[in-house]
Amino acid sequence: MEEIDVIRALAALAQSLRLRMFRLLVVAGKTGLTPGAISEALDVPATTLSFHLKELANAGLVTQQRDGRYLIYRASFERMNGLLGFLTANCCKGEECGTTASRKCN
Repeated sequence: MEEIDVIRALAALAQSLRLRMFRLLVVAGKTGLTPGAISEALDVPATTLSFHLKELANAGLVTQQRDGRYLIYRASFERMNGLLGFLTANCCKGEECGTTASRKCN
């Protein structure tokens, strides 16, 4: 993952509603959720939801798929894992995290 992509993803997640939306989609897994289900779960108006889903999609953090007359949104687990990998690539100087040696990094 390129640094610019990481910055774009982190900027998208740096807003509380988008962070809650992304976490909700992560919990939903591969099934995903419709905008109506997301709106109901987070008690957010549809117009507000639409704007924030677009921001998450532009950052590559969510995908959208049409299923009949419904749109299904899913977390992009590949992008999420890439972001986590980028953030932790040099964790504990390459040693396994959680070992006695890595506690010296704190």
